[in-house]
Formats: sequence, structure tokens, C-alpha cells
Amino acid sequence: MGERVPNDVVEDILGQLPVKSLTRFRCVSKSCDSIITDPTFIAKHFNLNLNQSESLISTNAHSGYLLYTTKDENSSPSSKHLCTVVCNNDRTLTQISRFEIPSLFEKYSIVGFCNGLFCLASRDYDLNHIIYLWNPSIRMFKKLLATPLTDEVHKRFKLSVVGLSYNSQNNDFKILRLLSVGPEAEAEIYSLSTDSWRKVVISLESFRAYEPNFGGIFDIDLPCIFFNGALHTVAWTCRRPIILSFDVNDESFREIMLTPNHLRASVVTHFTQHALFKGSLALFTFAQSHAGVLCHIWVMEEYGVAESWTRKYSVPMIWVSVGNFYGCTDNGELLIKNATGLVSIDPESRKQNILAIEDADWVGFMANSMESLILLNGVPQSRARQMV
Repeated sequence: MGERVPNDVVEDILGQLPVKSLTRFRCVSKSCDSIITDPTFIAKHFNLNLNQSESLISTNAHSGYLLYTTKDENSSPSSKHLCTVVCNNDRTLTQISRFEIPSLFEKYSIVGFCNGLFCLASRDYDLNHIIYLWNPSIRMFKKLLATPLTDEVHKRFKLSVVGLSYNSQNNDFKILRLLSVGPEAEAEIYSLSTDSWRKVVISLESFRAYEPNFGGIFDIDLPCIFFNGALHTVAWTCRRPIILSFDVNDESFREIMLTPNHLRASVVTHFTQHALFKGSLALFTFAQSHAGVLCHIWVMEEYGVAESWTRKYSVPMIWVSVGNFYGCTDNGELLIKNATGLVSIDPESRKQNILAIEDADWVGFMANSMESLILLNGVPQSRARQMV
């Protein structure tokens, strides 16, 4: 009779396996299921995958991963899918995953994604306080209930901005919810480790010293980008727009001043959006000028230093409307939906590459791709139809 393999050895072996295999091995034995569902193992497996995915970025094997959602009109009833493709160095795309999006999420949009988790929220007033965390690789989700809008707040409500982040110091996912409700913006933070919401104060004392009469934040813009350990969104004061950053480690707000020149190069500014450009925070201003529609790309070369804003490119292009600019690839190509479909544009050569993706209604990009067991104790996706 063979000797029993020690649990720590089994755990080390299981820790090297992909998520799909682990979900299957839960059925092998009670001991395997006990190991795989243990929070300590889930955290260990997550950190191992995170380190591996980050190490692959430096290999330059490809240009990152493009994510998009699309409807499958051939299925009955029609279903929506989340697809991930690898952006190969020869500018071709290779699909690596395709997950059905639960019908429960029909009125919700993806507002953030981080390390295998997706955050979905609705702009509908009545659904605004409901947020979902979804792990498509294990087909599990978690419903989060934020603070509902009171009747008084409802009257002043303009917009909510939701961002998903990962706190590396204590291995925790956090969600920031910003509400634009009249003369002042409000904020609350959710922690997955404690499964709770709490309000946080938007304190900008250093900005008040610089602009004592700035009057507070009265409006906020989409999206909310996670970068350099903080979430970033454009916020508007009565004096000027700023980038509002929220450090997820110490849970403090800071302001990043925008360059005062970012609107001066154009006659009419159609819209401005922030995104990442080659690993730096950047501002993209789409404007009408004497040369036609231009995208001015301003890059913050030294993070947090307002004086380091530099205009890198002014790219002529076909008309682009709000919501049709999806950010940039790792090598700095702009992801845009125009009359020809979804394209990537090289700001240096100005060459346009038509991407072989049809009917995408949401597009995202990430440098590294990973799967995890986070939310393994959540609601199975198979139960989503029963909750609609």
C-alpha cells in the first residue's frame, strides 16, 4: 500500500495548476476540495499567478491583450460574450478566451477590470447602488449593495463613477464609488476582504492651499483608471479640471494638476479623456482645428508632477465621438471606433490598422492576462438566470 502524499506537497502541486484544472479537481476528493477552497491557498495561487503574469510583460512576446464584449445573435435567446485576444507582434489577433456574460448583467456595463476580476455597474438611477464583481474564469459573481440614493440626493444626482483596484500591501480588491450630487462630490469604498462599504472624505487640503476658493468638486468624468497604486478620474471644480487620484493603500485623495495648455491648441474641443500611454498617465484631447480633427496627446512624464506634462503628438483622424475612444495598447497605438470599425492608430507613423473584431460594444486593454480563484465562494453563474 503506497504512502499518503502529505497535504503540503499536494498543495504545492495544485498551486502550479491553471484555474480550469483546479475547478475540476474539486470533485476528485474532499481533501482536494478542502485545499482548493481554503482562503490561504486561493491567496497563494493568486500571488503566484500575478508574479508569473507580470514577469511575462518583459518578454515582449506580444503587445498585450485586447478585451471586448459582443452579442451572439445566432443563439436563442441572444447572448453576450466577453472575449480576450492576444495582440501579436505581427498585428494579428489570437483569441484565447470567450465567456458568456450572465443575462443578469444586461443593464450593467464593465467599469473596471483588474487581475482577473471585472466590476460592473449601471448608470440607471434605480440600479445605481447595485454593483457586481465577476470572475469569468470560474464563472462566479458577487452582488454588492452600496448606499442607495436618498430622495434628496436623487434630486441632485448627476453621475456616478466606479473604479476597481487591487491593494498589493494586504492582497485586497477595493472599489471606489464617486457620486456627483450637486455642489460636492461624495465617495465610498468597498473592501472585498471585509465585504463592507464605508464612506471616505474627499480631502484636498494641498489644493485648497493653492486655490483657496476652488469651491469643491461638483462633477466627475468617466473612466476611473487604476495605475501606480491609485485610481484616477477627471474631476471638475468651479475654477478648473483636475485629475483626482485615490491611493488604495493609505486610502487618501490627492489632486494632480492638468497642464493649462491642453485646450489652447484647438479652436473647438469635442472631448477630453485620460488614459495610459506607454506606461504613463496621459490626456487625450479630441479637437477641431484649422487642420481638421486632431487628437492631442499630453503625457505626464514624471508621475504627479504637473510641470512634466508634455504634448507628444497631434494626430489627425476621422471624427471620433465620446465613448468611441478606448485607450491605448502597450506600444502606444490608439484604440478607436470610427466609420471603418474598430481600429488602432500609430501616433508616430499615423498608420491605421483595422482590427478583425466586429460589433464590439465595449473594448478594454491590459498588459498582462491572468486567471484566479478569487470569488470561489461567490454565486455560481448558472444561478444568474434565476435571479433576473
